[in-house]
Amino acid sequence: MVNSVAIIGAGPSGCALACFLQQRGVECVVYDSDKTPPLMVGESLVPAVMPILRRLGIEQQVADISHIKRGAALRHGNGNRVDFTFQNFGKKFPDYSYNIPRPQFDRLLKARAKELGVRFIEQRARLTVIDHDGKHTLRLASESLLAAGFNRKSQPDLLVDATGRARLFSKLLNIPASRGPRNDVAHFAHYQNFKSDAKLEGQVVLTALNCGWSWQIPLKGVTSVGVVMNSDAAKQYGRSAEQRLEAVIEHNALLKQSGAQRQRVSEVMTYSNYQLMADRAHGDGWVLLGDALGFVDPMLSPGVFMALNSAELLEKQLFETNKPVNQACAHYYSKMRDWHDAWSRLITYFYDGRMLSMGQMRDHIRDQSSILSISRYAEPLVSRVLSQLVSGVGTCSDFNQAVLHHTTEHLIKDKTCLHYNQISSALSPQDQHSLLSLQASSRMHSAAPDIAIKA
Repeated sequence: MVNSVAIIGAGPSGCALACFLQQRGVECVVYDSDKTPPLMVGESLVPAVMPILRRLGIEQQVADISHIKRGAALRHGNGNRVDFTFQNFGKKFPDYSYNIPRPQFDRLLKARAKELGVRFIEQRARLTVIDHDGKHTLRLASESLLAAGFNRKSQPDLLVDATGRARLFSKLLNIPASRGPRNDVAHFAHYQNFKSDAKLEGQVVLTALNCGWSWQIPLKGVTSVGVVMNSDAAKQYGRSAEQRLEAVIEHNALLKQSGAQRQRVSEVMTYSNYQLMADRAHGDGWVLLGDALGFVDPMLSPGVFMALNSAELLEKQLFETNKPVNQACAHYYSKMRDWHDAWSRLITYFYDGRMLSMGQMRDHIRDQSSILSISRYAEPLVSRVLSQLVSGVGTCSDFNQAVLHHTTEHLIKDKTCLHYNQISSALSPQDQHSLLSLQASSRMHSAAPDIAIKA
């Protein structure tokens, strides 16, 4: 039985878990080093997160600081485009979510936890590695126990690693991790006067680049623009993050047109390591949560949902299954691996061109197929399945995954289009020559005209 919990880290997963535990009357403290960067990835939510926001009691506060989002789109320089509209799947899952300013969103979650009575220790937790029954495990050091009011000789029943990509427990215990097939880096910033190519309110637009892809996320007053590329290819766009982001925008016709009058109003941030899952998630008195456990490629915006979902799933496994703690944690880990694998499979359809190619065929069926064709009758089902997959509502559904696989296998008649619609991970010789010409003409200025960085 878990009666006391110490959570290390005050990001979305840590604060959400603290809220759930506090509502159950479990003694809970959160160690918070209070280090928040000015910008963070994870600025867009999927509809599957809405029930969690409502359970936390913060949907209205989130709405007040955010931009409503009703879908997503993937477009390609070859003219192809596919739009995904969120559908209403009953009262639980609405046909919208939000694009959020992450630092404000994280502060809102922390404020909600404090409102519920969660105690925050404004310092970094100190941990020690000990040998217990022949295995290494973790305990809070004396100074951290005392800071939280714990008895020096009595540890919390459970330590939770919610340190995000710092992955504190994994580093202390040398836990290996499985990484995804791509070696990408992202550079992003906030812009004003970056025109939207959205067809739906708050639609997140993904653009296939010559190498990698870009996102445009509409927020209140600004647009978040990011580029994701293979690490080696990124170096060819410049030495600094600022140079690379601006060069990619100038080198892509769609982005250059949208950002012709752009004005950057933030620093350029860099993130790397876009797919990872720890090989172990729990041990004697400890468990991994949120990004500390694993994260997937951000292409479809699953990050914050996965973090909050991991908190809710762990809490329910611990307190609603009547299983011993170790078994509850094992089941939680299995479920999170299922989510991770499901999102990763879905994102693969975007990278290899199948999703964009299928979108082309879907439009062809709607516009040109005979009213008596089987495809015409199947198309509404496929569209509903796609909406469930990209919204997080049915991403883990074996049926939805099977429909997606079957549809891409049989609906895409011309397989050669996959080559033209895929998202490349390397620059072609022609791209490299074009980029060199661009660099020579612009002399690689590191910023767009009239940049005004806000304090």
